[in-house]
Amino acid sequence: MSKEITARSEDYSKWYNDLVLKGSLADYSAVRGCMVIKPYGYALWEGMRDVLDRKFKDTGHQNAYFPLFIPKSFLSKEAAHIEGFAKECAVVTHYRLKNDPETGGVIVDPEAKLEEELIVRPTSETIIWNTYKDWIQSYRDLPLLINQWANVVRWEMRTRLFLRTAEFLWQEGHTAHATAAEAIAETTQMLDIYADFAENYMAMPVIKGVKSPSERFAGAVDTYCIEALMQDGKALQAGTSHFLGQNFAKAFDVKFSNKENKLDYVWATSWGVSTRLVGALVMAHSDDDGLILPPRIAPLQVVIVPIYKGDEQKAKIDEKVLAIVAELKQAGVRVKYDDSDNQRPGWKFAEYEMKGVPVRIAIGARDLENNVAEVARRDTKVKTSLSLDGLTPQISALLEEIQQQMFDKALAYRDSHITPADTFEEFERLLDEKGGFISAHWDGTAETEEQIKDRTKATIRCIPLNNPQENGTCILTGKPSVQRVLFARAY
Repeated sequence: MSKEITARSEDYSKWYNDLVLKGSLADYSAVRGCMVIKPYGYALWEGMRDVLDRKFKDTGHQNAYFPLFIPKSFLSKEAAHIEGFAKECAVVTHYRLKNDPETGGVIVDPEAKLEEELIVRPTSETIIWNTYKDWIQSYRDLPLLINQWANVVRWEMRTRLFLRTAEFLWQEGHTAHATAAEAIAETTQMLDIYADFAENYMAMPVIKGVKSPSERFAGAVDTYCIEALMQDGKALQAGTSHFLGQNFAKAFDVKFSNKENKLDYVWATSWGVSTRLVGALVMAHSDDDGLILPPRIAPLQVVIVPIYKGDEQKAKIDEKVLAIVAELKQAGVRVKYDDSDNQRPGWKFAEYEMKGVPVRIAIGARDLENNVAEVARRDTKVKTSLSLDGLTPQISALLEEIQQQMFDKALAYRDSHITPADTFEEFERLLDEKGGFISAHWDGTAETEEQIKDRTKATIRCIPLNNPQENGTCILTGKPSVQRVLFARAY
């Protein structure tokens, strides 16, 4: 274990913060609750963004951009929406500062008060649906499939880098449809895209489900989600897709003329993932020595470090390695040759281990003579000697093997931490001793859900899609239940 990193077993929260900071993903900022995303962390987010953006466009969505500021009156048009976000809103009241002659400092100019206060975007449903009113007149204008990459502000009091910050980056899709069936199909399609991305790129298994009414997005008819499990046994909501019904269309009077030439309100969805995924990636895979990143999403997949004495050896290694680098790049591998002379090889090994680079190749003068390279995996730390002949296909295959084995390991952990509980005593014991998802009967009432949360800090993470129907009794009240739901303590 690196001396710079707190052990997971000692303090999981501090371990996570150490990895984010020491792994050069992010830093604290001068603004309380906000973070600075460093180049390596932003490269990781860019990789996620690029894959998702391609998937969105492949399913017919287009990118647009809407204002950061939202008139306060817009939020009040959808009652459940404003109730859900009121406590998190940052409000702009004035538009100008002026010098204070008494103190020499700067104060808000009282004469520059806005006629209507503006909300700094916590989410964009209201500003977007006010715009859609002018864009949609006929069924020929539907479906309208728009996505936005943006930042949002939710004034959190207790923050944690990537997982919960006052400002964060995300994408938010907002679509309009002619029928409820089409909108629901859109909602589930986007959920499938999120699940595919989490599992096949992040190597992070997820459970697809719907939220209980108490956990729904403010203003939604149904919220679909993907839930992941972190190594400390806590759940993390990794993405959501909302069927909004006609709620926002009615609030903003967005009607269309259907094929029968009758006016109707459109049907809506919204869906999003955020930089929280970076935090999920850290907690799902990493160890006490640093980050472990799955190859498909790692900013750097392979690093090559030369080991030499003198310029003559360096020149021979350079010649061979530069040819290997060109070949790897040709094969689509993100590779770096670190031949800098300001740090020793051992320091470089530790640095790239900390940053979670999936594969490290070391080549020295003796390796050249033997036509081999030492190849080390970050995930298992296993080292092997590979021939320099045909090295590129071997490395490509190794990256795929690492990707799959990382997923398999996370899946085995997740599946071993889905445990049924039939009594409240068993439920509490499992939460404290094992954690993970607890599969238990619930009577379907918000009151019982709230009582369980108050007593255990566990919430209903989701009702899995295609959930088996099973008669039973609620773990708290003993009332009848027709299915188990998944509870967990969560981030």
